[in-house]
Order: sequence, then structure tokens, then C-alpha cells
Amino acid sequence: MTDMTSGGMPQAREPRSRKSHNTEFMVYFAIIFVATLPLATLTWALSALRSRSFTARGPMARAWSQARIITPMIFSA
Repeated sequence: MTDMTSGGMPQAREPRSRKSHNTEFMVYFAIIFVATLPLATLTWALSALRSRSFTARGPMARAWSQARIITPMIFSA
């Protein structure tokens, strides 16, 4: 007879909850969004000056799309 009460089998770790994963994703997204905003503003302004038109996507949309591209790359690595 084997005594299994003395820690013979390692306990399986519980997987991280989906909520904490989503919170972590949103924190990274916010950091990346804030970091890309100055460069997006600069490229938008230069593009607007060159084309003499403000019809292109604004700096917020540019920074948002960059954050949407970069953040999943971090989590897939």
C-alpha cells in the first residue's frame, strides 16, 4: 500500500484566469498606445503638411492601429 498523503504527486497549477490575461493585455495596450502617440502625431502632421490636407486618419487613429498591431505580437511571443 502506498501513502500518497506526504506530497508524493505534484499538484497541477490552476491556469490563469481570463480576466487577468485581459487586464494585462489592456495595460500593455495602454502603454504602447501612449508611447506611439507622439510619433503618430508627428507623422500625421508631416503628412498633412505635405499633402496640404487634413483628410487622412488623425494621430489618435494611427496610434490606436499601431497599438493594435504591436500588443498581440508581444503576447504571441
